[in-house]
Amino acid sequence: MDLNALRVFERVAANGSFTAAARHFHVAVSSVSRQISALEASLGVRLLYRHTRAVSLTDAGRQYYEQIRGTLEQLDHATEALTDPGAEPAGTLRINAPVAFGQRRILPLLNAFQRCYPAVKAELLLTDEVTDPVREGSDITFRVGELSDSSLVARPLAPMNYVTAASPAYLARRGTPNEPQDLFEHDCLLYQGEMGRQRWYFRGDGEARATALGLSGSLYSNDAESLLQAALLGQGIVMFPTWLIGELLQEHRLVPLLEEWQCEVAPQRRMIHLLTTEGRQRSHKVQAFIDHLMSAVDPVPPWDRWREAP
Repeated sequence: MDLNALRVFERVAANGSFTAAARHFHVAVSSVSRQISALEASLGVRLLYRHTRAVSLTDAGRQYYEQIRGTLEQLDHATEALTDPGAEPAGTLRINAPVAFGQRRILPLLNAFQRCYPAVKAELLLTDEVTDPVREGSDITFRVGELSDSSLVARPLAPMNYVTAASPAYLARRGTPNEPQDLFEHDCLLYQGEMGRQRWYFRGDGEARATALGLSGSLYSNDAESLLQAALLGQGIVMFPTWLIGELLQEHRLVPLLEEWQCEVAPQRRMIHLLTTEGRQRSHKVQAFIDHLMSAVDPVPPWDRWREAP
């Protein structure tokens, strides 16, 4: 039995695509097709139905996929266990993260990690779509916000701390709001995506529930960077997480507002989580990266240290 063919089949089955499997292994689609055909010939059964734009599992293929997926993972761990326990982490680390969070926060942390462990290579997939870590073959997936029920292992990384802020130029021109209701008299720059126009939530000390404000302004966008640049130009007020604007607050390019209220863009405060599978969590390189991450954010994430600056 060709072990490489089993790994190729597992990726094709997980993604429902020869092209995705070829991209994962950095080979031609024709190579993937040949390996699948050879595997089916050796087993004497059809594992996949070929369609014009995708492939799907036969009943035999689905059963085979469920059986070999865990076996391949166990084989990887067994192989790793044979190496020197004191050896440095090595191999390819596959990471999935939202675009802005990955660019601003994960990339610097990954860079520092790879400086410590040069034998680790990384594949960083940045997308704002909610992906299936098992389907994508990710070792670690970062999720910002709510988690759906899942068999994945979820670990909280840091809270989503939002700040309402504006540039000094805007505040000099329009004044400073003293309470959330004052925002109705200001220019609020709002994110507008597939779920509609964002609402801002404020909760004061002792309040059981947050109050939602349906605000308006001169600019709506589905791109956070555009709203942020407009705020820096003095156009209006924004509400963003500290992982996005922490350094701008520290540099006083943006001024925090309404600090006596907890603010969010959802009714409840949310967390940033990292997700992995039980099997991948036991991998030396994955556990080393998780330890690196947790050390970097404990006791305070780098993006929340702007409050400590003089």
